[in-house]
Amino acid sequence: MEVNPNRKSNPPSSLQSVKLKYVKLGYHYLICNLMYLILIPILAVISVHLWTIAFEDIVLLCDKFRFNLVPVGFCSSLMIFLGTLYFMCRPRKVYLVDFACYKPSPELACSGELFMEASRKTGKFNEENLAFMKKILERSGFGQKTYAAEAFLRIPVKTGVAEARKEAEMVMFGAIDQLLEKTGVKIKDIGILVVNCSIFCPTPSLSSMIVNHYKLRGNILSYNLGGMGCSAGLISIDLAKQLLQVHPNSYALVVSMEPLTLNRYFGNNGSMLVTNCLFRVGGAAILLTNKSWDRRRAKYQLIHTVRTHKGADDKSYGCVFQQEDEENKIGIALSKDLMAVAGEALKTNITVLGPLVLPISEQILFFATLVARKFFKMKIKPYIPDFKLAFEHFCIHAGGRAVLDEIEKNLDLTEWHMEPSRMTLYRFGNTSSSSLWYELAYSEAKGRIRKGDRAWQIAFGSGFKCNSAVWCALRTIDPAKEKNPWMDEISEFPVQVPRVAAICS
Repeated sequence: MEVNPNRKSNPPSSLQSVKLKYVKLGYHYLICNLMYLILIPILAVISVHLWTIAFEDIVLLCDKFRFNLVPVGFCSSLMIFLGTLYFMCRPRKVYLVDFACYKPSPELACSGELFMEASRKTGKFNEENLAFMKKILERSGFGQKTYAAEAFLRIPVKTGVAEARKEAEMVMFGAIDQLLEKTGVKIKDIGILVVNCSIFCPTPSLSSMIVNHYKLRGNILSYNLGGMGCSAGLISIDLAKQLLQVHPNSYALVVSMEPLTLNRYFGNNGSMLVTNCLFRVGGAAILLTNKSWDRRRAKYQLIHTVRTHKGADDKSYGCVFQQEDEENKIGIALSKDLMAVAGEALKTNITVLGPLVLPISEQILFFATLVARKFFKMKIKPYIPDFKLAFEHFCIHAGGRAVLDEIEKNLDLTEWHMEPSRMTLYRFGNTSSSSLWYELAYSEAKGRIRKGDRAWQIAFGSGFKCNSAVWCALRTIDPAKEKNPWMDEISEFPVQVPRVAAICS
């Protein structure tokens, strides 16, 4: 075969992408270290010049400038006053002492086959919708060991407030007991309690249930957040952070969970059947503090919380909606616009978060692209900042396989970054607001968390909301010392979870 010597050979696309990657990394390191590259030569020149000055010259210089003690004393007092004012008014640092994720008993394990069998035996679903739920499960990314509520697995199905309370107590008390054992904190030392649960809001509240069970002190600041969806866990963290700013030397207990007993839909509306298939039992308890002496034993420091609410838009407000179907059966309807709404909420959230966390190199590229598109009308794609330069770990709400796929694509994340979210979906399913903590626990169990690492938790919820929390690891986490729900079985899992897990026969 004759080869044309004038023909230019194009390198493979993979080679081009590798070269571009290293060019971009070189640019990032250059911009981020530009100050040092400039200051080091300047300091070297100044040092050489000072070395040539004789001691007699320094004495003569001091004689020329005789200081007046009154202005010096005034300036010193002003500096001390301003310094004291700064230290008194600056925001208190918030630390995460530890957290615990609840792992239900093996009797509640619910495989795809068991779920479909229990759904069929209820006699409340027609064959068409049974086939639809089976299809949803096959595409869910779930494994065979997720956990369902006990009321779902019994035939006939038994639902009611008493059963829901029983499930809530099992999850909340199980997680809190484990957390208290890990931290050694006395229950009377907890001054703030925040509980979030979206659908199940009994009277007395879930927070009162915890106060009664553990006999918490009478002046505790307790809050019960309801109806705020899967992102309510980060709203609870933000609320606890705000409270810790005004109540010194306090511990805040945050509990995130969602009972399923009263949340099952027994109708035949397809848009409401999806939630039956996706949600599973789970919960988490988190202990926060503003005590400076607890920093040595704390795991993380809370750096930023960013909350985005798109509820002013009707389409966003109605994309996840609790309502009655044609037969007056209550369920949660998911709109076809859900993914588009989530994408817009994510875009708004990272627009606020980006300047807080991104290195200057990424901010320059983003600003330059924005100016080129807006002012010079250049037809170029919007620049998507590389958040991998800002964070080592990503905890993305395990709401479903499609959500994870879309975020992975939009943020250009790797399989390694997505592994905690996909594994949580595979092993525990969608546990609502607590899923972020299963993901962080997974990263700890794999020995990934090192001192100084930054973790980004991001969650979506009805309304529609997108919320973020940024944590910095204060120490390297030793998996062998952690009481973690992943530790007993993490070595059994594959390196990567299949994108589509066919779990139904």
